[in-house]
Amino acid sequence: MCHQLGITRSAFYKWKHRIVPEQEQLNREIAELIKEYDERFSHILGYRRMTDWINHFNHTNYSRKRIHRIMKKLDIHALIRKKKKKYKTVKPDETAENKLARNFYTTAPNKKWVTDVTEFKIPNSHKKLYLSAILDLYDRYPIAFVISGRNDNRLVFKTFDKAIEKNPTAKPILHSDRGFQYTNKNFQKKLKDTDMIQSMSRVGHCIDNGPIEGFWGIIKSEMYQMYDISDETSLRYAIKDYI
Repeated sequence: MCHQLGITRSAFYKWKHRIVPEQEQLNREIAELIKEYDERFSHILGYRRMTDWINHFNHTNYSRKRIHRIMKKLDIHALIRKKKKKYKTVKPDETAENKLARNFYTTAPNKKWVTDVTEFKIPNSHKKLYLSAILDLYDRYPIAFVISGRNDNRLVFKTFDKAIEKNPTAKPILHSDRGFQYTNKNFQKKLKDTDMIQSMSRVGHCIDNGPIEGFWGIIKSEMYQMYDISDETSLRYAIKDYI
């Protein structure tokens, strides 16, 4: 082989046993993580999501630029997702100000939470499942979620109670849309009792709650590619396992 490459045997062994630079070794380790996560998530992660997952599960702080560069070298990229349908927002009677004001950045946990409810159609049925979740904007990971066959106050209240149970001293800004559950007086009392600040999106501005809207979009496009969903049981399992 050395003869075919036109190099001496000593030069080859010197290269083979050389000390690998620290950054090169780190890039190799990141490349292995990228390949592992790409396989685990059925080739659905783009470089942004790949960066978020690697940093979250490995307690690292790699930049998106670095992950993007390594993914490009590995020729790894996400499958194309379908565009999300847009729906009109119904104006509620009671609202709160948009105190979050699209400032989705935070330097610590339990400072800014966002919440919402989304629906999933059950295959081979006219029924739906509803998923309520609360994300912490620190890592944009769900701190609480509840699945129900009904989109009612109990669904949202139970999600809130689970979040408080896990984080009893948290006093974040809690941002939502203007859904009837969040304008409910009993829900507003829960916020006051825990010293939380309520924030709401403006009418027709779903981007005001962009992080959780994006989270819903990712779930709905990726989950159906990762799981065999044929009925309510398999749909419930897929949602829980994905999250």
